[in-house]
This record gives sequence, C-alpha cells and structure tokens, in this order.
Amino acid sequence: MSEAEEESAFITLEFAELPPAEMSRRADEFYEMMDKRRTTRHFSDREVPRKLIERAIQTAGTSPSGAHLQPWTFVAVSNPEIKRGIREAAEKEEMKTYSERMPESWAEVLRPLGTDHVKEHLTEAPWVVVLFRHSKRVRDNGEWAPTYYSQESCGIAAGLFISAVHNMGLVTLTHTPSPMGFLREILQRPDHEHAMLVLPVGFPAEKASVPNLSRKTLGDISEFLE
Repeated sequence: MSEAEEESAFITLEFAELPPAEMSRRADEFYEMMDKRRTTRHFSDREVPRKLIERAIQTAGTSPSGAHLQPWTFVAVSNPEIKRGIREAAEKEEMKTYSERMPESWAEVLRPLGTDHVKEHLTEAPWVVVLFRHSKRVRDNGEWAPTYYSQESCGIAAGLFISAVHNMGLVTLTHTPSPMGFLREILQRPDHEHAMLVLPVGFPAEKASVPNLSRKTLGDISEFLE
C-alpha cells in the first residue's frame, strides 16, 4: 500500500467531549427511556411511515461488526399478502414446536409469558422486519469467503434497531420462529443469508398488555473490579 493509500485509509475521529454534568444527564435520560421499553404482542394496525422504518434500519447499520463486514440485511415488509404468508408458515412451525419439539425446560420459562403458536402480531403490525445474517461474503476476486463474528455483529445491530424503534415512540417484538428457513424462501433471499430475528414494528394496540415482570438489578448483572 502506498503512503497516499495509507493516509486515506483512516480519518480523524469526530468526538466532542461533554461536560460531566451533561454526560450524566444524557446517561440518566437514556436509561430512563429504555427502562420503559417493554415487549408486547399486541399491535395496532395504524400506519407507520416508511421513513421511520428506514431510520431504524439506518441506525442499526451504524453497529460495529467483525472486520466491518456489516453482515446483515433487514427486509422490511408492509405488504399484507406477504405478511399473511409469513404468519401462516410461522404458525405451522410453531405448532410443531409447542406440541412436539419444545423441551420442558423451555416450556417452563415460557408459561408465565402466555405465549403459544398463534402469532397475530405478524399480520396486525404495519411492518414486519426480518433480520438476515450473512454467513459468507464475496471477495474482490469473486471468490466466496466466510464472514467473521456475524452472529455477534447482527446481535448488536438488532439491539440498536430495537433502541431506535423505542426512541421514536413505537414498539417491537423479537420473534424467533424455529426453524426459520421458510423466511428465506418467502422473502427470496440468497442461500448465504440466514433469518435471525423477526421484528414486528408499530404502535401498541389500545389495550395492549405485557407480562408483569421485573428486570434484574445492576448488582445482578454486573461486577466491578476497581
């Protein structure tokens, strides 16, 4: 690599240091906002502008990724016929899971949440966003090569997507029908893309409910070595 190429490979980090009080205020406000985030399965059919979904996906796209390969595709579906096809296929698989495949240890923790094979959110929500993980990539020479840390990278991107959705005043649900191969077929994605999450997005239904659960405390989820 030439000296000019080396110089152009990096740019200066845009960073503006904030006063400590402002840092603390922002930290508190963001936590308080996200602490109100809840997962609901009850969606309104109210229209949500495409621009908001685009912004949520763009926000997810700012996520760090292994070797900056950005191994994700977000497929956003508002077409009622496609959403209906996704629901029918998902419920078929979920029925098998709940009746045949699910181990007791998994069923045990799902019972308090009241979930079953019926997935109304897939047709009620105005948008269904499916996150696909790329297991391979095309190199500059045209050959296929693996991606690296794609599972972790997509997990981080999903977290940013969820945060963006909540920040704009909408709700979402992380749905993982198993197996999910039908999503590649319905949405006509290539073989190296693997469905990872189904994320209905919209306004909550008028009488939407959520399980009465509490989150673990800071002490439960952290340890500080100072």
